[in-house]
Amino acid sequence: MTDFEYGPAEFIVAQFAGDRPSPGVVQAILDLVDTGTVRLLDLLFVSRAPSGEVQVSEFEDVGDEFGFASITLEASGLAGAEDVDDITELIEPGTSGAILVLEHIWAKDLANRFFAAGGSVVHAERIPAPVVNAVLAEAAD
Repeated sequence: MTDFEYGPAEFIVAQFAGDRPSPGVVQAILDLVDTGTVRLLDLLFVSRAPSGEVQVSEFEDVGDEFGFASITLEASGLAGAEDVDDITELIEPGTSGAILVLEHIWAKDLANRFFAAGGSVVHAERIPAPVVNAVLAEAAD
């Protein structure tokens, strides 16, 4: 049986006020990595000036300064320039954000088991938490 070295990866774009992630945001990411829930493959930081000008900072340049000294990226550079250009458009002027590429460890295990049993994942789609909660709240009313 072949085991996948990496499982499915997901781009997550987080936006926040100010020029850097808050300590709570940093701690949330550190906790998920420390518990083995996710593997952080890549992480970039984006600042968008009120005029719309974008600055992208590599993890290696500001990660320690932002509180990520204990993190080592597993696949730095996975978020390619074209991906980053498209994703930075989601960050509103006057705010900053982070582009995370995460590997969900449970999804890697599931993909390995499907493959070992002769199956494969042919499609996966994530529904954002606010959408799930809004739909369920509406259905409950």
